[in-house]
Amino acid sequence: MKTFALKARLPAAQGALKFWGVLSLAVLAGSAAVAQAPAGGAPLSINTAFVKLFGTAGAFTAKVEARAFDQSEKETVRMPMDFALLEGKVRIEINVAQVQAKNLPASAVAKLKQAGMDHVISVFRPDKGTTYVLYPGTQSYLSMPLSKGEGETIEKGLTLEKNALGKETIEGHACVKNKVVVKNDQWPVLRAITWNAADLKDFPLQIEIKEKQSTVRMRFTQVRFAKPDAQQFDLPATYSLLK
Repeated sequence: MKTFALKARLPAAQGALKFWGVLSLAVLAGSAAVAQAPAGGAPLSINTAFVKLFGTAGAFTAKVEARAFDQSEKETVRMPMDFALLEGKVRIEINVAQVQAKNLPASAVAKLKQAGMDHVISVFRPDKGTTYVLYPGTQSYLSMPLSKGEGETIEKGLTLEKNALGKETIEGHACVKNKVVVKNDQWPVLRAITWNAADLKDFPLQIEIKEKQSTVRMRFTQVRFAKPDAQQFDLPATYSLLK
């Protein structure tokens, strides 16, 4: 009965969900090179190469504001989120009502809320070869298997090259602005600009990734290096697979 009721609400939200998928994937699309080693990831395209940007920060929680800009540097999306990392696993929590986007009408948000899908949690689990997309409002989830390329990347490992471009201050922290390239054993899989704070264990307080016609910029605040609860990265036993 619960599954049937959920499916009955989905058609009304179909258009909004389609937009949400495009919006979310655009936020962390990465460079064109990422396509050579893609990862399953919704609502955000998080993969092992992206996690590599955090260096030795193996566990932390933070607030993040992700912003997307078009080729003329006009902001197209602003998306706040809660971010947690634990031993290569990533958890991102988003409330679509807080998202600002020029192509996100109020009616789309209303449809998502009506379907119980306006609150989305994405859990990247490379150890299980999947990304879970959780919908707390409907106690349901999707499982997005990682691609073969991502699996090979995890198995072989990655290296990170960092070259200083200058110094800037972010949120009151003196940072080194770096050009970063994450590579596998054959080619670069991710290029980014990071602003690393010396007083926060070289943590990247800001990450910028450019696409051909867009730029995504993520700024981290309220960074805490205490380990997040490991259960937050597990699939809740009460959730049902969304089919």
